[in-house]
Amino acid sequence: MTNQNQTTSTQPEEVQSIAKQSFVGLQMLFVAFGALVLVPLITGLDSNTALLTAGVGTLLFQFCTGKQVPIFLASSFAFIAPIQYGVQTWGIPTTMGGLACAGLVYFALSALVKIRGSQALERIFPPVVVGPVIIIIGMGLAPVAVNMALGKDSVYAYNDAVLVSMITLIVTLSVAVFAKGLMKLIPIMFGITAGYILCLFLGLINFQPVIDAPWFELPKLTKPEFNLEAILYMLPIAIAPAVEHVGGIMAISSVTGKDFLKKPGLHRTLLGDGVATAAASLVGGPPNTTYAEVTGAVMLTRNFNPNIMTWAAVWAIAISFCGKVGAFLSTIPTIVMGGIMMLVFGSIAVVGMSTLIKGKVDVTEPRNLCIISVVMTFGIGNMFVNVGDAVSLKGISLCAIVAIILNLVLPKAKNEVE
Repeated sequence: MTNQNQTTSTQPEEVQSIAKQSFVGLQMLFVAFGALVLVPLITGLDSNTALLTAGVGTLLFQFCTGKQVPIFLASSFAFIAPIQYGVQTWGIPTTMGGLACAGLVYFALSALVKIRGSQALERIFPPVVVGPVIIIIGMGLAPVAVNMALGKDSVYAYNDAVLVSMITLIVTLSVAVFAKGLMKLIPIMFGITAGYILCLFLGLINFQPVIDAPWFELPKLTKPEFNLEAILYMLPIAIAPAVEHVGGIMAISSVTGKDFLKKPGLHRTLLGDGVATAAASLVGGPPNTTYAEVTGAVMLTRNFNPNIMTWAAVWAIAISFCGKVGAFLSTIPTIVMGGIMMLVFGSIAVVGMSTLIKGKVDVTEPRNLCIISVVMTFGIGNMFVNVGDAVSLKGISLCAIVAIILNLVLPKAKNEVE
């Protein structure tokens, strides 16, 4: 009789626990939501597909890591410029094929770490290689942000465009700097909301697509096509976010007090990220990456249970089938996105600078100066190298290859030799 009463009394607690995990998971998705949908909105991909692939990618990551790491994967900013270039040059299907192959870089790095240890990554991709490449990723996008903020190539008047984009930027900056707690983690959401409300007052939003859209609609899936030039263009680009992945895993390890570099192991987390990236691209979604915003939310809420990320993934998948969500997101004016992007793309470049600073890279040392200078000039100057008649290396991919080669070829200073 006592056992029966105990069983009965524990059931509500279990239900409550699941309900709580579900709610916290939705909160985690909310933290990631602004950045998650920003990438497809900028690149022209489908927002609902990005939600679907973020959810599926997170579940695949959990499968590869034995559901041990409380981390959420979603749209990667590092691939914005490559996706834009790829869509303009080859179209969406071929771009997706190239991005899917970029997952192979993660697989190769995972195997390298498994065989040689995590130190092998540091030798091949030191800060002097990764830092400048990340800077170029951010700086290469600066003209795109400015053009969108000014309303170029759009239906918006200059005065409206500048007003909306600057208000959006100011609100985003204010929240990022002055807000406390959970609010501080979602400045993009606040910025978009402020810009959207201002656009409503200015009569710049058409709600007809939302009215016409069905409540239930399958996300738009894209069958990839494979082109050698597109693949060679995308492969080196994955190096920067893959190396950043290490920082993300170290961050969540510090937050939780567990060393995820050892268990489940960096090779398994890299594999999970690569599988998520490849899977997303195979169906038309942007490549995935670990989200620092969600790691910050984990630290703030002290919710270290990986099940919470499972719920966040389930919520993302469920919402991806709501046609009105995608239609609503499509009504966000590009001038609002322009205001957000002026901060986001600049922050990518700052991550590259931070990489150089944290790595204590002496930029006056001739070897380092040569690597950084060549990479920056190639990237900002849009250098390209034709390989035969069919293949051309350019942009971030060329910068990454040049940085790696120079690092391997140029002799190290005496004080840097191991």
